[in-house]
Amino acid sequence: MTLDTSRPPVLSARVPGSKSLTNRALLLAAAASGTSGLWAPLVSDDTVAFRRALGTLGVATSATPSDECWEVTGNGVGPFAPGRVWCADAGTAARFLPPFAATGRGTFVFDGSDQLRARPLGPLTRTLARLGADVQAAPGGGLPLTIAANGLAGGRVELDSGLSSQYLSGLLMAAPLMAGPLTVDVPRLVSRPYLDMTIALMRYFGAEVTETGSTVEVAPTGYTATDFVVEPDASTASYFFAAAAVTGRTVTVPGLGSGSLQGDLGFAEVLRLTGAEVEIGDHATTVTGPAGGLTGGFTVDMGEISDTFMTLAAIAPLADGPVTITGVAHARLKESDRIAAMAANLRACGIRVDETPESLTVHPGLPHPAVVDCHRDHRIAMSFAVLGLGSGVPLTLDDPGCVAKTFPEFHTELARLFPLYEVPTKEK
Repeated sequence: MTLDTSRPPVLSARVPGSKSLTNRALLLAAAASGTSGLWAPLVSDDTVAFRRALGTLGVATSATPSDECWEVTGNGVGPFAPGRVWCADAGTAARFLPPFAATGRGTFVFDGSDQLRARPLGPLTRTLARLGADVQAAPGGGLPLTIAANGLAGGRVELDSGLSSQYLSGLLMAAPLMAGPLTVDVPRLVSRPYLDMTIALMRYFGAEVTETGSTVEVAPTGYTATDFVVEPDASTASYFFAAAAVTGRTVTVPGLGSGSLQGDLGFAEVLRLTGAEVEIGDHATTVTGPAGGLTGGFTVDMGEISDTFMTLAAIAPLADGPVTITGVAHARLKESDRIAAMAANLRACGIRVDETPESLTVHPGLPHPAVVDCHRDHRIAMSFAVLGLGSGVPLTLDDPGCVAKTFPEFHTELARLFPLYEVPTKEK
C-alpha cells in the first residue's frame, strides 16, 4: 500500500468541553436528588465561577485531581443556604441561578463584575416577580440582585426572550422544583438552538417538558441524578474550523458529530459558503479550507448561532467578495457590543465595514498591523487570532488572557496545530 503524501495531514484539534452544556448540567445536577457525575467538563473561568456559586448556595461539589469528572450532590429542592453569590463574568450564572434560588428559602444576593452588571436581566426578574418572587434589582433590572425566596408556586407567565434565550432557559430549568406546573408563553425568542439544548438536558435529568407552538409547559417532577458526558464546545471549535478555512488545511474535532446538542455546530455549514469542504460524521466534524482562498459575495443570517458570527466576520476580509452577516442585533448585549466591537477592530486593521443595528458587511482587503481591543471578550480575541493566522499580518491582542473565560489554552492549541502562529504574551 502506498501512502498519499500529496496532501497535508489532518490536524486534530483538542477542543475542551462545552461551556453551555457544562453550566446547564451543573445546575440540573444541583437541582437533582442524589449525586451526578459530569465527565469531561469545561474547566474555565466561567464554569469555575458557576461551580463556586453553587457552593455558596449550599450545593456540594467535588472534582477528580485531573478534573476529568466533577461530582455534584443535589438535594432535589431549591437552595436553603442564603448568602452572597458572586457570578464573576458568567452570564449563565446571572441568568440561571436566580430562578433556582427563588425556588428555595432565604435571602440571596447575586452580583458580578462591572461587565456582567451591564448586561440586562429585566425580562427575567420581572417574570420572577410575576410568579411571586420577592425580587429587588439594580436600576435597569440587572445586578446586583436580591431575592427573598419562599418557593415558587408555578402558574402561567409570558417571557419575552427576544434579547436572550438564557432568560427562558433559566426559568424553565427551575420549573420542576416549583410547587405546581409552569406554563410559559414566549412571544419572541433568539438563539433557538440553545433552548433546544436546555430542554434536551432537562429531559435527560428526568423533567417532563411539553412544547405547543410558542408555549412551553413543565411539570413539577423534580430531577433525578445521573451521569453526563460533556461534548466539545462547538463555539470554540468554530475558531479551528475557521483556521482550516483560511489556511487551506484540514482540521477535525473529535467528539463533535451529527448528534451534537449544540446549534453552533451549524457554523461548519456556514463555512461551505466560503468554499470550504465540510464533513459532519457521527463522532467528528472535519473542515478543509479551499485551496484557492475563501469565496465571498454572500449574505447569511447567523441569528441562531450568533456566538460564532464574529468568527466569520474576522475571516471575511480574506474572501474574494463582501460578506454580510444579519440577524445578530442581540449580540450587542453580550460581553461587549459585539457588532460595534468587530466593526471598530476591523476598521483599525484597515478593512471597510458597513454596520447596521442588526448586521455587518465586511469587504475584502488585506489587514495591516493593528492593536485589537478585546473588550475583555474572549470571542473577539479568538476571532482576531484566526485573522492574524490566515493573513500572516501581526495583530496585537490587547488582552490575550481573556480567552480564559472559555478556553485558557486556546493560544497554545492554535500554535500546536499551526506552528506559524505566535502565542501572544502581552497581558493587561
